[in-house]
Order: sequence, then C-alpha cells, then structure tokens
Amino acid sequence: MTMNHVAIVYWSGTGNTRAMADCIAQGVREAGGQAEVMEPSQFSVQRLSQFGAVAFGCPAMGDEVLEELEFEPMFSALLPALGGRRVALFGSYGWGDGQWMRDWCGRCLDAGAILLDEQGLIANEAPDAAAQDACRELGKRLAAW
Repeated sequence: MTMNHVAIVYWSGTGNTRAMADCIAQGVREAGGQAEVMEPSQFSVQRLSQFGAVAFGCPAMGDEVLEELEFEPMFSALLPALGGRRVALFGSYGWGDGQWMRDWCGRCLDAGAILLDEQGLIANEAPDAAAQDACRELGKRLAAW
C-alpha cells in the first residue's frame, strides 16, 4: 500500500456525485497520487488495506439519508474497519441543509476514522465550477495526506 493510493467509492443517481468523484480523482492524480474510482459493489473491507485513504461519496436521499440499496449496506459493513483509517466524505444534495453529511461524519468519527474534513464536502445539485475546484483540491489533499 502506498499512502497516496486513494480509493474513491461513490454512488450517484443523477451524475452529480459521479462528477464530484471524477474531479477528486483528477486532483489526486495532479498531486502525483494514484486514484481508483469505483462503485459500492466494487469495494469491500478486504480492499480497504490496499489504499492509504478512502473518499466516500453519496448524495442525500429521501429524508437526508445515504442511498439505502447499494451504498448504505456497503458503508455499514465497512464502518467497524474504519478505525484509524484516513477518510474523506463528499456528496450532493438538492434539499435540506446537509444534515445527512453531518450525520455521516459523526458515524465516521464515532467509528474512529480520521476525517480529512470533519464537515465533508457537499455540492448543491450539479457541482458548479467552485465545487469542482473544491473537489480537485480535496483530491490533492488526499494524495498528500
């Protein structure tokens, strides 16, 4: 495992969170790191040790919760293994005030994960130029972390 090998694991319904994941991967690569972008079905506890950091991305769904069919089951299975792991969280939302991200960050901190940013990175709807820049910056920070 190299520390600048970053997994970017995301679920996207409309493409907004996928766009964020792609910008994060671009930032990792611009900083000289390796980025592997994948969907929840491609990631597992067994793969966790292959990466120096993991960025998880999921939009707010329903009543500001994580996507429940693919992402939440994968994330719940990983949660006990996140203690001491370097983690970043990102996602998009279309309503509410970001409560899903605050809850998600809290779950990671409670599990002992080391969060790059304790508030996560969120974009309202499709990531605009500023949000895309923030995603690339997050990727650069992940690669250097």
